[in-house]
Amino acid sequence: MESDHQKFYVTTPIYYPNAKPHVGSLYSTVLADVAARWHQLHGDRVFFLTGTDEHGQKIAQAAKAAGKSPQDFVNDISKNFKEAWKAFNINYSHFIRTTDKHHTEAVQHWLTQLIGQGDIYKSFYSGWYCVSCEAFVSEKEVSEKAPACPTCGRTTEWVSEESYFFKLSAYQDKLLEFYKNNPDFVTPPERLHEVIAFVESGLKDLSISRTTISWGIPFPGDEHHVTYVWADALNNYITGVGYGDKQRQKEFNFWWPCDLHVMGKDIIRFHAIYWPAFLMATGLELPRKLLVHGWIKVGEQKMSKSLGNVVDPLELHKEFGADPIRFYLIRHMAINQDTPMSIEDIKTRINSDLAHDLGNLLNRLLALAHKYSTSSLPAPHTWGPEERALQEELIAMVTEFKLEMGDYYFHRAYARVWKFIHTINAYFHAQEPWKVAGRDREKFVTILSATAHTLYACAALIWPVMPQSMTELCTALGVSLEGIHLEKLITEPWKKTFTLTVREPLFKQYELTTEEPRVENSYISFEDFTKVDLRVGTIEEVSDIPGSEKLYKLMVNFGELGMRQICSGVKQHLTVEDLRGKQAVFVANLAPRKIMGIESQGMLLVAENDKNKLEIVTVAGPVVNGARIR
Repeated sequence: MESDHQKFYVTTPIYYPNAKPHVGSLYSTVLADVAARWHQLHGDRVFFLTGTDEHGQKIAQAAKAAGKSPQDFVNDISKNFKEAWKAFNINYSHFIRTTDKHHTEAVQHWLTQLIGQGDIYKSFYSGWYCVSCEAFVSEKEVSEKAPACPTCGRTTEWVSEESYFFKLSAYQDKLLEFYKNNPDFVTPPERLHEVIAFVESGLKDLSISRTTISWGIPFPGDEHHVTYVWADALNNYITGVGYGDKQRQKEFNFWWPCDLHVMGKDIIRFHAIYWPAFLMATGLELPRKLLVHGWIKVGEQKMSKSLGNVVDPLELHKEFGADPIRFYLIRHMAINQDTPMSIEDIKTRINSDLAHDLGNLLNRLLALAHKYSTSSLPAPHTWGPEERALQEELIAMVTEFKLEMGDYYFHRAYARVWKFIHTINAYFHAQEPWKVAGRDREKFVTILSATAHTLYACAALIWPVMPQSMTELCTALGVSLEGIHLEKLITEPWKKTFTLTVREPLFKQYELTTEEPRVENSYISFEDFTKVDLRVGTIEEVSDIPGSEKLYKLMVNFGELGMRQICSGVKQHLTVEDLRGKQAVFVANLAPRKIMGIESQGMLLVAENDKNKLEIVTVAGPVVNGARIR
């Protein structure tokens, strides 16, 4: 089969089907789907595994409450996950269920191997257990009776029973050595620091069977025990690609080890400690990378089924469609932190990033071409200095984009793409093709062709996130993404001929319902003041707003918060050179509003000097973009 560098194996966590999927599980799945599609752009052979974890006490309780057998219950609920993933164009290779016959047999084979080599033994267990997380609370985490689970906060229950144990303690030093030799094992790196601290504090052997429940994989050789759900579930990553099946040995040898496990931060301990230890005991290579994302927050709380604040992905799909939600999750959810989500913010981002920045650029290109009867855009024999500069910026962008994607900081990668889209818009506006069309046909076609080439390149990079929309964009340009390879974007000269077709706007504009705050008096409380989010950003681009003598449109880089478009009425006081490249202070959580038809997503702070001239408010020295003013 192909050499190792030509394959990419990615997984989601397998989801617990005690209820319908929520947008948090969609986030993990879209991250994995984007990673898979990104590697397709490299020409890699890709295997993408997802599925459902269908055993355990929590499932048995949910099935009983629904008046169904556990098997009938998970049969129904697993369909909901498949339906949601289909709606959001999740292109998985295999959907595994832990009730699958092959998985059950492979887990029993695995347990038998570990029992035979002395890594599993029978003893007695007493301790606190969280049913929701299907996890035992370690002694070092217990400071009171009936403690809250350190992961989900729910009350634990006392469990005292005979159990089989995995010799986790025997792998403590091996795990620490592995972490030392593989410092990039976890992204973001601070998550690995948490894991190392936990392991260094001491590992105890892990209970991997239960006698008080019956819904699970029977423990081999002992009918009174069923397999602990995490010892069952984690093995899906190997059984899903053929482990334990002699007929699939070559397939397993090709795909394993996994290149990327995607998960939320609440289950990192199972994946960064238990799973590597299981694999070490089995004699298998360890995964190459864990991508551990933060939580999606609704208001100030983590989204949780128990709190009743989950967001149904299919409801989002009904209102916004698949691609805009995929884009919102990837572009505006930072991998390395918890991020709030709201319907108003989704609308704002779709309006500004998709409908305005990208969609409007395509619309202007198509409308101008149609107006001046230019459906065919052949590449010119030579490009002007402005177009060559645009090509150089494209190459620089793709280079930076590849680095961020390679590290799986997708939100940063697509912030860089959108910065380039702003550059394309600035080029298009500065060249004024609507004025050139009547006097210089060749220049007119050159401007439109350069814009089409850059749009095509952006479509290829955005395709992993918005596959349907970018295919439609390319259809409007008369080209195809079929067979596109990443390297061609920066190595091939611009020689495409585009055949343009006018179409309806690619993205819908949404009416915002945010109301302006009502001022009661001249004073505000300290509580009100703390609501103002002041951030430092770098002004990357400054452009005029047609018809306005006072306003500039600023493109401001807020680091991990992304690029924002802000209108500022300082044109009569400050030049473009006064602003471009400067760090300044902005109100970052001001409700977006339209000014002269352009949406403004914040406010630049200025002060009046002794000559009645405005100066930007800044900081004493360079700081990280997005830094909060305290």
